[in-house]
Amino acid sequence: MPPDFEELDYQQTPLGTLILRRRRMRSLDDLEVYEIILGTGYLMSSLFTTVEIALADFALALLPAENKKLSVAVGGLGLGYTAQAALKDPRVSQLLVVEALPSVIGWHHQELVPLGREISTDPRCRLVEGDFFSLAANNGFDSEDPGRTFDAILLDIDHSPRNLIHERHQDFYSLAGLSRLRSFLNPGGIFAMWSDDPPDEDFENLLRDVFPSTESRIVEFPNPLQGIASRSTVYLAQCPD
Repeated sequence: MPPDFEELDYQQTPLGTLILRRRRMRSLDDLEVYEIILGTGYLMSSLFTTVEIALADFALALLPAENKKLSVAVGGLGLGYTAQAALKDPRVSQLLVVEALPSVIGWHHQELVPLGREISTDPRCRLVEGDFFSLAANNGFDSEDPGRTFDAILLDIDHSPRNLIHERHQDFYSLAGLSRLRSFLNPGGIFAMWSDDPPDEDFENLLRDVFPSTESRIVEFPNPLQGIASRSTVYLAQCPD
C-alpha cells in the first residue's frame, strides 16, 4: 500500500516554491489525491476537477457540430484535466497547451501525474513552455506559427480576474488585453476562463466590450473535505461569425 503522504517533486520557480505531492485520504475510502502547491496556496487538486472539465466542455459545445477539425489552445496545464476534456471531443484535431512552469510539463512526460501519459502521447496535443499572458500580448501562442488563430482559447491560470498568481498578469484583464486575445480567435471562436470567485461584474462588462456574446456560468461541485457544495465560475465569450 502506498504511503499516506508523498512529495513527488519540489522546485524553486520565479512564481515561488512549486510542489507536487500525492496523498491517500483515509476519510474518503483511501482515495489517492494529487495536489500542486505554488508558494503558500493550492494551485490544483485531483479531488476537484469538475470546473476544469466544464471549462472545455462548455466552450466546445458552443462551436458548430459540423466543424470536424477544431484547433484549441489552453493556458495552464496543471494536472491536465482541461486538456483531457478537450481531447475527448473527437472534433479537436490540434491542441496547444501553454504552461509557464517547465517542471509541470516534465511531470506529464515523466508520468508523475495520473494523466501524464495520456496527454503527452496524444499526437493531437503539443505542450509548450511559455508565459500565456506575455504570448497573448505579442505574437500569439504558437512560436512555430506567429499570429496563429484558434477556434477556442481556454484559460485556467489565475484564481480569478482579481486574485492573480502574479501581478504582471494584470494587463491581460483589460480592454486592450482582451482585445488582443480576441485577435487570436477564428470567426465564431470561443474564449473561456475559469475563476474560483463568483461572477465579477467589472470583468463581465469588459468581456461585453470586446465580445458580442458573453455569459457567466456558475458550476457547483461537491466538497467532501468540508461536506458542502463549492462553486466556481466559467466565463464564456464568443466572436462574431
